[in-house]
Amino acid sequence: MPFLEDLYEATHQHVQLAVLDGPDVLYLERISSRDAVGVHGRVGGRVPAHATGVGLVLLAYAPPAEQERYLAGPLATFTDRTIADSGRLRWALAEVRRDGYVISDRQVTLDAVSVAAPVRDAADEVVAALSVVVRLGDPRPGALVPPVVSAARGLSRRLLAHPDRP
Repeated sequence: MPFLEDLYEATHQHVQLAVLDGPDVLYLERISSRDAVGVHGRVGGRVPAHATGVGLVLLAYAPPAEQERYLAGPLATFTDRTIADSGRLRWALAEVRRDGYVISDRQVTLDAVSVAAPVRDAADEVVAALSVVVRLGDPRPGALVPPVVSAARGLSRRLLAHPDRP
């Protein structure tokens, strides 16, 4: 929680932590701002992975066989910007692996953008993803990349230092 709280204090936007559970992201934690853009995800809630920033991160680092199963399945559409083509999704996942983060632009709602980064465990495996969700245009998503990546790395370092803790 300290990493999510610090990120929230830096942004005053929705901060979320999620894991991959089958074809969905499962939200483990969220800190919300009363004035922030509305989001569909809630703690304990699920959303198809390909449509969210945290999901794109988690899929990008999933084992290749798991990625292929996901790519072969139907891809739900929420807006006209949702990645609903397996070729486009494959390209997006490669970009996430190259950049180490993703900016997911209006895939679930037309007024929200998320910035997400991977959280790694002591074995250097991606076990979760951390994101900030902002209203389109406020603030600019590129400005959120450094604090999101920094928070995810901080949480990863914590997992590395305490591999025996859940």
